[in-house]
Amino acid sequence: MPRPRQKKPGQVAVIVPAAGSGTRMGGTRKQFRRLGGLPLLLQTLLVFERHPDVHQIYLAAPADAVDVLRMELEADGLTKLRDVVAGGGTRQDSVHAALRVVPSDVEVVLVHDAVRPFVEANQLAVLIATARAEGGASLAIPVTDTLRRGHDEQFRETVSREHLYRMQTPQAFRREWLAKGHQHAERLGIQATDDVNLVQAIGCPVQIVPGSSINMKITTPADWDLATILWPHWEASHENRTAPPTDATPDA
Repeated sequence: MPRPRQKKPGQVAVIVPAAGSGTRMGGTRKQFRRLGGLPLLLQTLLVFERHPDVHQIYLAAPADAVDVLRMELEADGLTKLRDVVAGGGTRQDSVHAALRVVPSDVEVVLVHDAVRPFVEANQLAVLIATARAEGGASLAIPVTDTLRRGHDEQFRETVSREHLYRMQTPQAFRREWLAKGHQHAERLGIQATDDVNLVQAIGCPVQIVPGSSINMKITTPADWDLATILWPHWEASHENRTAPPTDATPDA
């Protein structure tokens, strides 16, 4: 008796919201500053361009930069780039705008900060596999610092750090979970700081995938200084390195 054919896993898309003003950095929008000779945004997108488990890339950009960015990124060789859309007034609005153009047959959607270029390929592979199996997952790292409340410039009580995590991206979800989370938030006027919050709000569980302290979000001038120091070492140790695919993947 012939064995039943295994169903091929569905496509994986990544949404990168990059429409922010980057006001805390000052000057040029942080996502367009050059890191390692290339714009920070491009260095981040290349993580997904090179990863065998990612098939499609969607970018939410400043409205005045959509056409220029699309042409530049295509010229840079991003073969997985499917669309560049105008972002909204908040990160949440930008993700939702990009999600609207992600095809309904995509199985898993990742959401990733444009200013987090230090993502390990192996962590991405685990994240995608977990989202496929469980429906939702996010990179995160346990809080290790002492936490203490403050008021009127004085310290108050210490807060237990047990079971506390610092959230990172990418965050990965079944496409329908993420879509329902954003639709629910839009109906109720909810503004969340990340997509895990939106998916949890519709009753869907999200799994913890261990992240890395180097997966920093470049937000302030001090972050930028640290990133420029780290980049040469990161680039040298990750040159031409990709993770093996977690499963047989369909053609992009």
